[in-house]
Parts: sequence; structure tokens; C-alpha cells
Amino acid sequence: MTKTKAQQIMAATEARAADDVTAAIKDIATEFEPYIIKQRRHFHKHPELSLAEERTTSDIANQLDAMNIPYERPLKTGLVATLRGTAPDAYREDGTPRRRILLRADIDALPVTEQTGEEFASVNEGCMHACGHDCHIAMMLGTLQILRHMTDDIHGEVRIVFQPSEENGQGAKLMIGTGVLDGVDGAYAAHIWSEVDAGTVSCEPGPRMANTDWFRIDVRGTSCHGAMPQRGHDAVMVAAEIVNALQTIVSREISPYEPAVITVGELHGGTARNVIAGTAYLAGTVRTYGDSTHEEMPELMRRIVEHTAAALGAEAELTDYTIANYKVENDAASSERCRQAVIKCLGPAGQGHYRGTLSGEDFSEYLRRVPGVLAFVGTRNPKIGATYAQHSCFYKIDESVLAKGSMVAAQYAIDFLAEPTQEELDGPTIAAVAETNPDLAAKLRSAKATAAEARDAMHDARTARHAAIKGIHDARAAARHEEKRDE
Repeated sequence: MTKTKAQQIMAATEARAADDVTAAIKDIATEFEPYIIKQRRHFHKHPELSLAEERTTSDIANQLDAMNIPYERPLKTGLVATLRGTAPDAYREDGTPRRRILLRADIDALPVTEQTGEEFASVNEGCMHACGHDCHIAMMLGTLQILRHMTDDIHGEVRIVFQPSEENGQGAKLMIGTGVLDGVDGAYAAHIWSEVDAGTVSCEPGPRMANTDWFRIDVRGTSCHGAMPQRGHDAVMVAAEIVNALQTIVSREISPYEPAVITVGELHGGTARNVIAGTAYLAGTVRTYGDSTHEEMPELMRRIVEHTAAALGAEAELTDYTIANYKVENDAASSERCRQAVIKCLGPAGQGHYRGTLSGEDFSEYLRRVPGVLAFVGTRNPKIGATYAQHSCFYKIDESVLAKGSMVAAQYAIDFLAEPTQEELDGPTIAAVAETNPDLAAKLRSAKATAAEARDAMHDARTARHAAIKGIHDARAAARHEEKRDE
């Protein structure tokens, strides 16, 4: 029976050069593109809310079983799979991988009633994959199809986390609590994104998604007859003034160069149309990038809330201020590695450019602990109506980008695991010091790097000197030639 391209790649015994690795990734991704799209449509049709992703988890497990990839279920929903490399140096003598990378895909949906009209639209009323997590599952399954056919090119171990409950900000912390980051050297995740053009991937360094905080404000006035407002203190009116006053924090308290958003998404108050409300409450979210702004925000809000209410004869209190997620900040080295993976797989035109967003993402919890990158896989395509924002009931994606996302993730994982470990870079002397004196080892690494830079500078100086001497020699020879010709 004729082997597929992926099977031929798996059966190859000779070591592949870097260009051949990328070519193999592209070939396998092309072969499995229909599979990736099919999986996306399946998971889109059967969305489940945070911490209730039971069928989703089971369906992912079935796919992993079909690929013979082992996995564990450390929580009620979600799972963790392991793909072992078979390169000669993938594991040390003690059985531990020389490097380990974590790839993460979130799997939960949103409480949104879908109105896309797609034939594979959600069959679960009031629940929709309106943020693209169905795509994340499908792209990760595609990545695994690529990597499982290329284990000889994997110089370490890949840990794959299908994470529940991203939308309510709990899943990352729950998964990390089970130990998924133990022994991990770096992390990667991708987010399908409606503001990045289809066919491109954005992975710039620095802040990419915002600190995400939740708040509640309780207002206490004095209720009275709706026709006698002078006899009470209107809690709804006070709440409305607080909504407006909070916006002055962004416009007058924070630098115009500092991104920040304060959104009041709920305002509840009153019991009857002819009764001035005695109580009300507001709830909303705060988004920031800057660390100092993030730290100052609760006190800035508390001052506005309390004094605005007092000026109107009422009382108000910031009764809750919860940090849901910290900002997603891409490590510079990881971002550059990802950019190179994009260029390898998609060409220079595949590089997306995006300023970042004040939306939040709990992948930040991984990046606070290990270096890594969150890549935005662009899906914006006006020609097919893929222009609606994340969380929209009309949210659509360009399915042609899914295999591209799988390729970039696979290339990133292979490249990351092929890089030398810190121990290999250190050499035996510094590695031995690091076991007992990490601070001294850090100083030795710095000295080693400085010495290497000095050697490079000396080499460049010698090269420049030789070039200058050659230039002088050539100029003199040319002058002599001119003199002879004039004679």
C-alpha cells in the first residue's frame, strides 16, 4: 500500500537538515489540513462553558488515543499529553529530557447565543466558541499530527496542555497547581485573532495582553417616594455619577501614553418605578499594561468612589477588587524564535504586526513562571466576512489559517528543543558551580559572555584591518598601473 507523505517522513532514517525539517512540517500540515478544519467544526458545534468541558475533554482524548499519544487528566476537565522525542540526545542517561517545552491550547466557550448561520453552528443554546478556542484545539491537534510524524527531529519532550476555564481566568492556575510546569523550560500558545490579517502571525516582544481586574462598587443612599426626591438620596443617580467620574482616572490621572480602560458593565438599582432607590451596585473591569498603573488603580478608584458619593449625600465603597489575570508579556528571545518560525513556514510576508490588546488571557500565569510567547494567528478576512470582534455572536474565522497556525507551533517546538541547554552552554565548570552557588554561576556566565563579545570584537577588528590593508595595496597597485599607462 502506498504511504502518505507524512508516513514517508516518519519512516525516513537520515537526519534532516533545517530546511528539510521545515519542508516536512509544511508537507504534513498540508496533508492534515482537512483534518484540522474538520476538528475545528466539530468542536465549534459542541461548545461547553468553563469547567464544564466534559464532552470536549473526552473528544480530545479520543483524538489523542487515535494518535497513540499518552495523556493524563489531572482535573475534572482538560488534559495533559506528552510527546517524547526520539532524537539521539532527546533524553539524558537518567531518563529526564534535555529540554521540555509546554504547548497550551484553551478549550472553553462563552455564554453567547450564536448568530453566524454556519451549518456547523453551536447546537448548545446560549453557548458559543466566540473567542476561537475551537480553533486552538484544532490547531493543537494539527501540531501533534505534525510532531508525531517527526519525533526523530525532537531533541527533548513536548508537554501539551489542553486547558479548561480560560474565560473565567481560573484554568491556568488550576493546571499549574497540578504541576504542569514542573521541569518545563519554555512555553508557547497561540490565539486566533480577528484584528490580525489572515495568513499572518504576530509575535512581537513585550506586553501583548493586559492586566485584567474585576471590581464591584456598592452605593448606599436613602430611599423615598419618586415624587419627593428631596426626602432621600438617589443611589442610582449617585451610581451614574460614579460611572462618569471613574473615566476621569484614564483621562486625567494617567499619562496619555499609558494604556488603560475602566469599564462599568453592570449597574443594578431600584425596586419600583416610583421609588427612589436606596441602594445600587456597579460591577466592571479594569485593564492596564503598566505595573505602576496596575498597582495604583484600586486606590485611585476608591478615592473617586467615596468622594463622589459623599458630595451627593450618600456613601459608596469599592467592596471588591480582584486581579483576574496579569498581563501577557512575551520574552524577547522567545518572540524572535517565533518570528523565525513564522518566516520559515510562511515566508517574510507571514509576519503580522499588531500593537497588542487590552483584552486579557490567563496564559500570563505560565509566562510569569517560565519564558515564552503568545502568538496571534491572524484571521481577519473581509472577503468572507471574518471581521467581527472576539466574543461577537457573529464571530467567524478564515479556516485557511488553521494549518498555518499548526505549522508555526510545530516549527517553534522543534527549534526550541534543538537549542543548547544552559548546562551545555555553561560547560562542566560553570555547571558544577551552579549546583551550589547560582549567583556565582550567573557572574561566571556574564564574564564568559563578555569574553566572547571581546573575542568577536577582536575578530571584527582584525578583519577590518586586513580589509584596510588590502584596500591600500589595491589602491597603490592601481596608481602604479595608471602611471605606467601614462608613460
